[in-house]
Amino acid sequence: MSVETQKETLGFQTEVKQLLHLMIHSLYSNKEIFLRELISNASDAADKLRFEALAKPELLEGGAELKIRLSFDKDAKTVTLEDNGIGMSREEVIAHLGTIAKSGTADFMKNLTGDQKKDSHLIGQFGVGFYSAFIVADKVDVFTRRAGSPASEGVHWSSKGEGDFEVATIDKVERGTRIVLHLKSGEEEFADGWRLRNVVKKYSDHIALPIELPKDPISSQEHGEEADKPAEQEWETVNRASALWTRGRTEVKDEEYQEFYKHVAHDFENPLSWSHNKVEGKLEYTSLLYVPGRAPFDLYQREAPKGLKLYVQRVFIMDQADEFLPLYLRFIKGVVDSNDLSLNVSREILQKDPVIDAMKSALTKRVLDMLEKLAKNEPEQYKQFWKAFGQVLKEGPAEDFANKEKIAGLLRFASTQGDDGEQSVGLADYIGRMKEGQDKVYFLTGETFAQIKNSPHLEVFRKKGIEVLLLTDRIDEWLMSYLTEFDGKHFVDVARGDLDLGKLDSEEDKKAQEEVAKAKEGLLERLKGALGEQVAEVRVSHRLTDSPAILAIGEQDLGLQMRQILEASGQKVPDAKPIFEINPQHPLIEKLDAEADEDRFADLSHILFDQAALAAGDSLKDPAAYVQRLNKLLVELSA
Repeated sequence: MSVETQKETLGFQTEVKQLLHLMIHSLYSNKEIFLRELISNASDAADKLRFEALAKPELLEGGAELKIRLSFDKDAKTVTLEDNGIGMSREEVIAHLGTIAKSGTADFMKNLTGDQKKDSHLIGQFGVGFYSAFIVADKVDVFTRRAGSPASEGVHWSSKGEGDFEVATIDKVERGTRIVLHLKSGEEEFADGWRLRNVVKKYSDHIALPIELPKDPISSQEHGEEADKPAEQEWETVNRASALWTRGRTEVKDEEYQEFYKHVAHDFENPLSWSHNKVEGKLEYTSLLYVPGRAPFDLYQREAPKGLKLYVQRVFIMDQADEFLPLYLRFIKGVVDSNDLSLNVSREILQKDPVIDAMKSALTKRVLDMLEKLAKNEPEQYKQFWKAFGQVLKEGPAEDFANKEKIAGLLRFASTQGDDGEQSVGLADYIGRMKEGQDKVYFLTGETFAQIKNSPHLEVFRKKGIEVLLLTDRIDEWLMSYLTEFDGKHFVDVARGDLDLGKLDSEEDKKAQEEVAKAKEGLLERLKGALGEQVAEVRVSHRLTDSPAILAIGEQDLGLQMRQILEASGQKVPDAKPIFEINPQHPLIEKLDAEADEDRFADLSHILFDQAALAAGDSLKDPAAYVQRLNKLLVELSA
């Protein structure tokens, strides 16, 4: 037994305690996944050693054959998993096994409901890795030494998965990590060679390095004893031990693709779709790309780590290489393995290499094709994708001009055809339903579906049976400033400028509108005088059928959504006055026109203006003045 020095007891981070408790109870029905998680971590440790050894071959310490060994002791009720990968220093052990240093931790904890079924899905989103050991173990020992460190800098970490853990310095001759699980009462089934083989084949067959088990099911070394090794043991490899992406598509089962996704994405759930492709010719690379089913917590932190696992000639180079896909596709997981890049490639080189630009362009198109196929063939799954990643995809038209039309075809919106606000209408669907003579795609932006579905801006469209897209995501007004047309049809904001319905208005309609505008010139002048600097213009509306008045936005002005975003971020918002439009057929406007008392006319004009602002979802500049005028009017009416 190694002598332990510098022993100390440390407390778990609060989030770890919560996660451990939740995981042990929520994932109990699928407890065998603990082995998948530990093997996945061991595989990552081997990848990291391979990469670091490119620059420092001495880290291999004369042993370049990387592997994972899995053993068990029925009498001691232990399962031991050992790898000869990169290992950990004392500081790394405390950092990795005592805290969750992952962005989104606070959001994760905030979203926990106490409902075990729902919370187990959240765990799947977050990824649990090492801590899954406590599903089956009531004590876990970790013996590790970082490659390149002296044998005297080995570390022993031990915990019962409750409030704290112990860390001590030990002698450890071999680099890498050995994890000993002391099985809980009732979990002895895992101290069995046949059971462990089955779990490895089910979850970890795709792991690219050998996973070995003893040929004969004899007891492995006693837990924690470094020096007292058992007699020479024969081992056999129980997994396929070849990189899954290097195999032909016809050789790989769907279940294998799904398990490999869980390994690269650290996810518990199956992906919605994947694309496995080998490119030969001018460029030579293999890609395996996945569309996840759920969004990670840090999806909207654009600076959060993202990207594909990069391999060069099957040698792991880096995690989260973000140069191969644009930022709006940051949710895609997977692997790219290139034959054209150098083994000592760095992030700086990736940013300047023209080969990367060509690969990025091809991989981007492949992802968009994959999403198109998903939308066409699996509409329910695409609906799930859209709920998780729709707002991120909406960043695309601004970032990727070359694929703007393709991205636009993947976007989904709510519309006046639905009552539930579900974003299910594609632009191709909309165009397929357009009225005869309609040559524009009409849309309206706002804060919520409930607010804009009853907007006065939609009145003329309802009357004529014209569908309008209803855009309520924070990003939508910004999106539409970049997305100006689709399939040759221009987009028109129904709240902006002077609405022209083109051929949808008959010549008689247009003539009647001109005559009404001319007849009401006097009223328009009076209103402009009463409202003064509050408005840019007063005019007769072509939008209204039921409401007395409405506020329109100037053609070049910011809409309400963009103004609110800029104000919230502390930016100065340029001054812009709305256009006040009236419906001359409305009884209130007729009464206003007949009002001879100019003071009363001014009060009524301001009330109508403020009501139009409220109907548009805006806040009033002077709510107290509005209330005073309204109260005055109510007193007069009740007198």
